[in-house]
Amino acid sequence: MNGSENVWSAENQQERLITIGWLVGFVDGEGCFSCPVFQNRTMTLGWQVQPAFVVVQGESSREVLEEMVRFFGCGKVYVNRRHDNHREDLFRYCVSRFGDLRDVIIPFFEENLLRTAKRDNFAKFAEIIGLMELRRHLTVSGLIEIAEIAQTMNFRKPSEALRILRDHTPTLFPVSTEEDEMARTLRRRREADSNVQPANQGSPPDRSTK
Repeated sequence: MNGSENVWSAENQQERLITIGWLVGFVDGEGCFSCPVFQNRTMTLGWQVQPAFVVVQGESSREVLEEMVRFFGCGKVYVNRRHDNHREDLFRYCVSRFGDLRDVIIPFFEENLLRTAKRDNFAKFAEIIGLMELRRHLTVSGLIEIAEIAQTMNFRKPSEALRILRDHTPTLFPVSTEEDEMARTLRRRREADSNVQPANQGSPPDRSTK
């Protein structure tokens, strides 16, 4: 490689680093890692887990989303037509194909860390993808475990899917004694963890006037 090729390579590398920095910051502000769990009677257990990485922008900023398609080499841009008093439609960059999430999106954000609260959501998202890789979403106890994690993401309301899975599992589908005990153990463990106070959390400071 001659000198001019070295300069060209360095410039390309610098440009990519700038792009990565911009992309991570943009996702910190506008991105979302979600994992809804919902009933789907075409699935073996009648339930589906559908993780997705989504970034939403108005129509005037659609090109930004198209650039993300080119950068990641996966995902698509979809339009959400608006029927209110807003002047432009919304567009979504969405990656929902499991292989793309596992092989492209997860490794990228593990290497290039987010800085806002979305880092915690991403960590839970990556945990769910890992459980699905182990095919845990094809078992009752695994569905409950995934639903418990998903419920804590993105300030979601209490999960109706989790309530149904917990309360009506015996009537929805047969569950082996071993698997039922696994589900109960997971639930007790998560409930216990949620009751543990952080080690650095003491009494609130005295704000009274002395």
